[in-house]
Amino acid sequence: MSARPARGGGRWVTVPPERVHPWIDGFAGRHGPFEAAGDDRVVRLTAADGALAELHVPFPPMTPGPPHVTRLVTHAQAARRVGVLLVRLGGYAAGVFHGAELVDSKVGSRLVQGRTAAGGWSQQRFARRRQKQAAQAFDSAADTAVRVLVPRLGELEAVVLGGDRRAVDALRGDRRLAPVFALESEPFLVVPDPRLAVLRDAPARFRAVRVRVVDPS
Repeated sequence: MSARPARGGGRWVTVPPERVHPWIDGFAGRHGPFEAAGDDRVVRLTAADGALAELHVPFPPMTPGPPHVTRLVTHAQAARRVGVLLVRLGGYAAGVFHGAELVDSKVGSRLVQGRTAAGGWSQQRFARRRQKQAAQAFDSAADTAVRVLVPRLGELEAVVLGGDRRAVDALRGDRRLAPVFALESEPFLVVPDPRLAVLRDAPARFRAVRVRVVDPS
């Protein structure tokens, strides 16, 4: 589990799906009995001492109806089929997961030269070459997404994107990927160079339950 400050107060805690129920038990142990309320996207626990925990449902909506905690735990632990597309300038990875298991994938890279401080005509020529390399890299990333994700669209419940937002946005104009982006789901995964190891680690982040915890004043 990891924690970071939350805008508006409190802190964000990331809880693996298999740890959600123990985490809730621990919340009760620290803060006393709680009341549970919420909807199909957020479950709110208000403890006797005033502490608040907002558990954000992964891959919403959650099936409505009480009890909230039991439904959240069941929903979070479901082994759903999820596509993942990670893109950075020069690197890309596409994969299909069943639960936390990677069942299909392709990872690749294309050379894109770094920026230069040179000026004049040489810099303009370099910029044109770099722009062409970037376009070729994005084309390769799109081709990979078409190859890995498009044939499985009928079985995917969601597609999680990641890498660099500008690089991902560069692919949105490709009509072949319109049905892929139609399944887009949070969270966006900011990751380093999308190698196979980075792709394999993606479920730890997109399956987790994000919790905003506000301690009693």
